[in-house]
Amino acid sequence: MPRELQADQRAELYILDVETGDQVLIHSSEELLFEAPNWTSDGDWLILNGGGRLYRIPATGGELTPIDLGDTPPINNDHVVSPDATAIYVSSEDGHLYRVPIAGGEIRRVSNEHEGFTYYLHGISPDGDTLAYIGMQRQADGSVTTNVFTIPAAGGADTQLTNDAFPDDGSEFSPDGEWIYFNSERASSEAGHAQLFRMPRDGGDAEQLTFDERVNWFPHISPTGGRIAYVSFPTGTLGHPADVDDVIVRLLENGEHRDLATVFGGQGTMNVPSWDPTGTRIAFVAYPIGS
Repeated sequence: MPRELQADQRAELYILDVETGDQVLIHSSEELLFEAPNWTSDGDWLILNGGGRLYRIPATGGELTPIDLGDTPPINNDHVVSPDATAIYVSSEDGHLYRVPIAGGEIRRVSNEHEGFTYYLHGISPDGDTLAYIGMQRQADGSVTTNVFTIPAAGGADTQLTNDAFPDDGSEFSPDGEWIYFNSERASSEAGHAQLFRMPRDGGDAEQLTFDERVNWFPHISPTGGRIAYVSFPTGTLGHPADVDDVIVRLLENGEHRDLATVFGGQGTMNVPSWDPTGTRIAFVAYPIGS
């Protein structure tokens, strides 16, 4: 079921300049809870989801325009834009991945059928050939595992890159395509204490990138490399819930961390690749309540 705004709540789309810290409010709505902004590779448009559907909006501001999803089941907030900006790959509430042409045309399922398995999309390789996703497997005993996988963007066999009991999420390619970044609880015995990691794109040992007391999610690597924007939750947060106070949009560069914005948000704020093509701006969503 798509999320909805609470009473007296609104969704606010911002573009933030990481050099100056300036924030520009692009769009605000008291009716539609929109989430997870992507940029198109030309820098002209932002792509968002809301109410189970997909929208685009000029990066200069304006109104949300629906993107035709045809008969695709309602989508969630996991979507990526192809490098040539001709298509968007989306995660649907039926647990599958779909390729949606931006200008209209045939919508195609690219995921496979696995019993008790759900696809959550997070990344696409720089050449557009491979998708990185989190596969959630429900076990016969009722437990759930989440691991990092890849799949050809045209459809094909799934490749599992991690195979353990640690919760993983947010898998995304580096600009050179050589690494997959993700968040995981593998470095802590404390439930929910996610930190950022990366590993070679074909799997292997994971390198830890953050070590602080906060709960860190969704590493997004700038297209020019060297910068990671991510969402940081308060200590003790379990998962990546919605409507959390003191959520920080943070930047990691040259081993140094810098807070860019503190928002009321969380789920939907910055789930997907959210850098502009120049690597100087990011888009995020806040969900304030009241004035």
